[in-house]
Amino acid sequence: MTAEIHETAIVYPGTVLGEGVKVLEGAVVGKQPTLSPRSTAKREPLPPAVIGAGTVISTGAVVFAGTTIGERCIVGDQSCIRERVTLGADVVLGRGSLIENDTTVGSLTKIQAGAYITAYSTLEENVFIAPCVVTTNDNFMGRTERRHALIKGPTIRRGARVGGGCVLCPGIEIGEEAFVGAGAVVTKDVPPRMLVVGNPARVLREVAADELLENQ
Repeated sequence: MTAEIHETAIVYPGTVLGEGVKVLEGAVVGKQPTLSPRSTAKREPLPPAVIGAGTVISTGAVVFAGTTIGERCIVGDQSCIRERVTLGADVVLGRGSLIENDTTVGSLTKIQAGAYITAYSTLEENVFIAPCVVTTNDNFMGRTERRHALIKGPTIRRGARVGGGCVLCPGIEIGEEAFVGAGAVVTKDVPPRMLVVGNPARVLREVAADELLENQ
């Protein structure tokens, strides 16, 4: 079985499609970025996009050049993955969600609809990102030159879960198996296996033992 490309999809020359990949209606794969003169993104030439076997690029989704997507991923309708992003195997990216450039997402991670994963972020394996989560990477919001050396998205460790509508501030770390309650604003690191809630987020209790990956 070879890759299936819908007649309305665009797959740019050089793009590598694994066995059984499906590129659905109106999807675009291998697109080169168009950068503002003031963009902080890197500008070196990009290699072709690589899409792993069995992955589905859904209707209207856009995958940029320089990105590698693992096997059996679902790139949801109207979602977007920017350049120099790496997705592990079995990742699910929900409808209308966006992963910005230079980000790594581990295997079995789920990013639900409308989530925004900012540039220079790291999500490890088995992370869960609920709908409409917003991550940030610039404490200066576009002003001062010194911000360029300090831009960094969050690091979300293995098995952590982030509830709907949360905001994660630049550079923070969500510890392994931590749980961030819906609507929280995370301004500092969250310890492993702790549940945090509120604005600013504060520790409420430990994550229940029966919710840990080792007990699933």
